[in-house]
Amino acid sequence: MTRILFRNGTVWTGTGTTTDSLTVKNGRVEALGPQALTLPATETVDLEGGLLLPAFGDGHCHPDLAGFELTGPQVRGCASIDEIAQEVRRYADAHPEAEWIVGGGYDSTLAPGGLFDATWLDAVVPDRPVALRAWDYHTLWCNTEAMRRAGLSSDTHDTDRGTFARRADGELLGTMLEWDAVDAVLRTAPARTVEDTVEALRVATETYAAAGVTWVQDAWVESTSAEAYLLAAERGLLATRVNLGMRADPERWWEQVAEFADIRKRVAVHGDRLTAGTVKFFVDGIVENRTASLLAPYSDDPCTRGMPVWSYAELIRALTALDRLGLQAHLHAIGDAGVRTALDAIEYVTRVNGPRDRRPVIAHVQMLDEMDLPRFAALGVIANFQPLWAQTDPAMTKLTFPRLGVERSRRLYLIGSLLRSGARVSFGSDWPVSDHRPLTGLPVAVTRENAERRPAGGWLPDQRVTLGEALTAYTAGVAYQAFADDERGRLTPGAVADLVWLNADIRHLDPHDIASGTTVRGTWLAAERVFTPAKA
Repeated sequence: MTRILFRNGTVWTGTGTTTDSLTVKNGRVEALGPQALTLPATETVDLEGGLLLPAFGDGHCHPDLAGFELTGPQVRGCASIDEIAQEVRRYADAHPEAEWIVGGGYDSTLAPGGLFDATWLDAVVPDRPVALRAWDYHTLWCNTEAMRRAGLSSDTHDTDRGTFARRADGELLGTMLEWDAVDAVLRTAPARTVEDTVEALRVATETYAAAGVTWVQDAWVESTSAEAYLLAAERGLLATRVNLGMRADPERWWEQVAEFADIRKRVAVHGDRLTAGTVKFFVDGIVENRTASLLAPYSDDPCTRGMPVWSYAELIRALTALDRLGLQAHLHAIGDAGVRTALDAIEYVTRVNGPRDRRPVIAHVQMLDEMDLPRFAALGVIANFQPLWAQTDPAMTKLTFPRLGVERSRRLYLIGSLLRSGARVSFGSDWPVSDHRPLTGLPVAVTRENAERRPAGGWLPDQRVTLGEALTAYTAGVAYQAFADDERGRLTPGAVADLVWLNADIRHLDPHDIASGTTVRGTWLAAERVFTPAKA
């Protein structure tokens, strides 16, 4: 018998109450408060005045991409184009064996309109292909050698699902927008091995555990990634639970039905550490490169309303077929037309396939038309937000606002309105698109202010949420998304002991100080400690 006593701190149960102690027995919460102190413990954790709460979840992320980004050129955080170029040069010099230089996470706001020139990379690495994903992972910047290897030229045509940015004379610039254009370059690069992906998943899940996260939704899984996940699980390398969101391809989804069923069957032997209960649909793109699907034209380009990834007819066919397998739908929808399309498709499937506990997810919900707001609660749709995005950062002021105009910019990230409507809300990060740590997302959800505490009182202040609501979205909200709300997300007797210990009670901090003034002291997954800070 193993019984762990947590004492000498505050225990936030997620039920509207707190206490000062808790015991865990055989992987589950046993007792709280005075009763916990009366039970003989085999191990005691002194919380040292800190806060113990249900472990966080991440309802939308990409662990393999994050793991690869951590091992490539470190362009995320570079403050200028020259800094990016010098980091690429450094990495290339340090890896002479690399046939291609591939990385991710550069800041699209560093070049006008997010358009980057191949010659800037040619100046530092002219003889090997360089391909960098932007922080949005919907855009790619490459050098001339990469375009040459990919067979791209001024004769290359745009497609319905991809745009090749061009110079005034029609030559390719070096920036590729969305699926077909990005893939035209990356499919030429050497494929990452399964072993490389296993290592990326190990690094990524350990990074999550260090942030207090014990369940994540991988929202973009291809068949090769699924194989790596199976190997990582067999080797005991996953430090968090992971649910696989298998991407439905609009050009071959009918072939994928059997693939998805097979992956789900093979994954089932790993219990709740690895599951495959979700299918991912990209409904549209992103506002920053004008591929998010809008009800009205873009303010700075009246010739386009965006780039839907699926035709509606094909989307409902695929969604209906995959729903019959019992898979949960997880739809990326950014623009107001994209969100409406996702809601319409969910409504259609519910009518055709009949009622069941589906818990469909629409991720991001960046723009929302007021007419569609009550449909989330009515249809039982979970709105998965990335709270870190709900601030006036450079991406918002330089790219998003000019694309949408003043009126539509008042309809972004309506977290407060959706909560008040009775809709279910979960939080996530979209890592590596943005910071994976819930402690960085919490302050923005609560204040709607940026790091400079602007605008004072918050951008769209009526969309602010309380700290309790934000914590619930990261805990019970994600547990509900994971169909685990009867066991996880709250600390009650019998609940699975997924726990995070913070050094401070964040309820008593200035929200802006949460990220800088708080550290994770420990993370437990079903009472197994999966993160312990290194000693100084």
